[in-house]
Amino acid sequence: MAVRSAMHQAGAATLTELLQLPAPAADQRTFPCPCGHQASYRELRAKPILTAVGPAKVSRPYYLCSHCHTGQFPADIELDIENTELSPGVRRMQAVVGQEAPFDHGRQQMKLLAGLEVTTKAVERTAEAMGEDIAAREQAQIQRAVQLDLPMVVGEPIPILHIQMDGTGVPVVKKETLGRQGKIEGQPAHTREAKLGCVFTQTTWDEEGFALRDPGSTTYVGAIETAQEFGLRLYLEACKRGWNRAGKKAVIGDGAEWIWNIAEQHFPGAIQIVDLYHARQHLWELARKLYPNQQAEQESWMLNHKDALLDEGKIEDLVASLRSIDSANPELAEKIRIEAAYFEKNTERMRYPALRAQHLFVGSGVIEAGCRTIIGSRCKQSGMFWTVRGANAILALRCCYFNGRFEDYWEARRAA
Repeated sequence: MAVRSAMHQAGAATLTELLQLPAPAADQRTFPCPCGHQASYRELRAKPILTAVGPAKVSRPYYLCSHCHTGQFPADIELDIENTELSPGVRRMQAVVGQEAPFDHGRQQMKLLAGLEVTTKAVERTAEAMGEDIAAREQAQIQRAVQLDLPMVVGEPIPILHIQMDGTGVPVVKKETLGRQGKIEGQPAHTREAKLGCVFTQTTWDEEGFALRDPGSTTYVGAIETAQEFGLRLYLEACKRGWNRAGKKAVIGDGAEWIWNIAEQHFPGAIQIVDLYHARQHLWELARKLYPNQQAEQESWMLNHKDALLDEGKIEDLVASLRSIDSANPELAEKIRIEAAYFEKNTERMRYPALRAQHLFVGSGVIEAGCRTIIGSRCKQSGMFWTVRGANAILALRCCYFNGRFEDYWEARRAA
């Protein structure tokens, strides 16, 4: 550690020498001002800057406009240090640690691993600013998609392309839930739903015919936003991943209405599949209502309805069986009615033997794991409360990082 510290000090001293920019030549002492006039060179001014090797100083030309009295440092724009005392390398580190773990933990990681002293607030501001920039660029692409102005993505044909989506609650500050009803009647909401979608490809299946996801093929999009906005976001991601080149397309989700609305609007022609395990959960909930505290009876009922009907794709028979149950309990009767309607509405999305015969996924485990990994592990830790803006910034940054596009983004923002 002592050797590293000494090497950093030497590097910072060398960098400081390299950053002593000369005064401009006599014929280059004016610079265009945004007001339309010319700013004139006044002097060289120094500025401290924290770099990847420690504190350094940059000395650069200062220009002042005599018309609007606005000062400018053109070199700051070139060096990407405008309005900041953090080098691009340090900000890149802050973005990476900020999307990975709580901001204070990121600060500690930078001190331990890079020997850099930064504040928790600096990590937060940089990570959120980077995420907001990523989100803004995505919105620009979404608007292009709405206007059908996306470039055609060429490549090899894709045998099967899967889209999955789900939602999970993110704890937010009180002002973000004003007027929103909580899960318990009469109680205010404490969370906002973050929607997450993933796109992945499938080429093969195992010896038993079960689908195998292509390794490293999963990409994510996520945000706290309306279903309409999220549908456009997921549509853009599908286009990037080769939606038009896919031979077979499938959309998988639970029974939420917004999922199938998105599927109908943005992915027409795709095979729609209700997650088998979510459908089974509906039956288990009903079994527990029918036979409270009677484990043997519950399992017997499930054997007849899950194994013999649901898993076999005999949904019409399942619906008929549910509706034949007679109960004098109004609450239980309503539960039976709701579940029968759920299965009836999703009948064609539950033909599981036929779907497996096509070697398709029938479970939404990929997106459920994504909700835990992308959203839960970062945004739902104990004591966390987010603003929608802050959560969306981190989710944009986190998806970009998990999708393997952070380096591309970094190069693109520098080129811009």
